[in-house]
Amino acid sequence: MGLAQRLPDDDRREPRQPVLHRTRAAQANGAEMPVVVVNISPRGFMARSEAPHEAGDLLAIHMPLIGALEAEVRWSLGGRIGCRLLRPIDPADYVLMLQIMMRGMTAPSA
Repeated sequence: MGLAQRLPDDDRREPRQPVLHRTRAAQANGAEMPVVVVNISPRGFMARSEAPHEAGDLLAIHMPLIGALEAEVRWSLGGRIGCRLLRPIDPADYVLMLQIMMRGMTAPSA
């Protein structure tokens, strides 16, 4: 059974923008972990995380300009998680946030 068949209410209608953004996410119990966001849209994102996650887990992920966003883990597989934001990102804020994230992709590493 494919992922799409397991998630009949999957509402991904918007294309995802590839990014490479290192940040932190907090679980519902307050535990924080590093994550790397690898693609994003105004309604969701995919990230890499070494912490265990299950569908239905709630996270607060920190994004540039916007701050903490609440998200629900929709799937978890092999160190990657797909999340749906509980509230979509405002379109104007999304564009500015993407500009900041894209600059980080080309910045030299320390």
